[in-house]
Amino acid sequence: MLFKQQALLRQKLFVLGSLAIGSLLYLVARVGSLDRLQPLCPIDGRFGPHGQDEIPLRALQFKRGLLHEFRKGNATKEQIQLHNLVQQLPKAIIIGVRKGGTRALLEMLNLHPAVVKASQEIHFFDNDENYAKGIEWYRKKMPFSYPHQITIEKSPAYFITEEVPERIYKMNSSIKLLIIVREPTTRAISDYTQVLEGKERKNKTYYKFEKLAIDPNTCEVNTKYKAVRTSIYTKHLERWLKYFPIEQFHIVDGDRLITEPLPELQLVEKFLNLPPRISQYNLYFNATRGFYCLRFNIVFNKCLAGSKGRIHPEVDTSVITKLRKFFHPFNQKFYQITGRTFNWP
Repeated sequence: MLFKQQALLRQKLFVLGSLAIGSLLYLVARVGSLDRLQPLCPIDGRFGPHGQDEIPLRALQFKRGLLHEFRKGNATKEQIQLHNLVQQLPKAIIIGVRKGGTRALLEMLNLHPAVVKASQEIHFFDNDENYAKGIEWYRKKMPFSYPHQITIEKSPAYFITEEVPERIYKMNSSIKLLIIVREPTTRAISDYTQVLEGKERKNKTYYKFEKLAIDPNTCEVNTKYKAVRTSIYTKHLERWLKYFPIEQFHIVDGDRLITEPLPELQLVEKFLNLPPRISQYNLYFNATRGFYCLRFNIVFNKCLAGSKGRIHPEVDTSVITKLRKFFHPFNQKFYQITGRTFNWP
């Protein structure tokens, strides 16, 4: 009798467990189907300096899945027309700086349902061969998006390439430009570290950072070294200011984006005239990776590539001190021009 009761109890528990799992799967499927059936998410936000155009925000799951298929080339012209999708020129560009956090910034901005990113660096304006292919070639490199979404691309070489400001100005004189910066010496060492890793993968030798950053003949900072030149932010920005007013630039603190990303992203939302949609829910700290990862919804999370957050080699402290002293007057001028001050030594 006892054996039969135990068997009956086990059977009931099995049935209840199956029902619970089935209900959970139904709810997940139902949520997905609701997102697909209700792609529009009405908001009060406006885009543009005059606030004339409403932004029809799509539900994240709908947007990610549908646009992903179109990016893979799995859509017909009829499907593209049916969903009113277009490839449009960017309304904002992350122009630099290299090793400042451009990829992290782009991926984080893509959390916003009104933003669509170009996945690859296009290198249209800094590459003469690409630029000669014309603006339509550039447009066709952009992802599919809805007409009132913002397409953003990033190519950090734009910031330091002499011809780029004029070329972008000719495309769109009112475009919004994003620059993400880190403490200049740290950025230069990060730049060196990336090149060093590439050399090591090919079993090639490379000079130590100290030998590249300091001129052995004068014992002064070597301004011919590209990693040093890139960190002189004010010199490059002054060239851009010949074409664009400072109001069209937004400076992002790359160091803060690592430790406190949300406040930085909220400033960018405001600069782009986007309604605030990125929240702390979308950002979670991954203790294993050592930095923040992205949460799009309950099923889709994303961390940046493992190449991000490389460990820097140890650099002689006297060289670091010399570099920081060298960058100091340029930093002060950068603060003055941009109206944003950083706690750089």
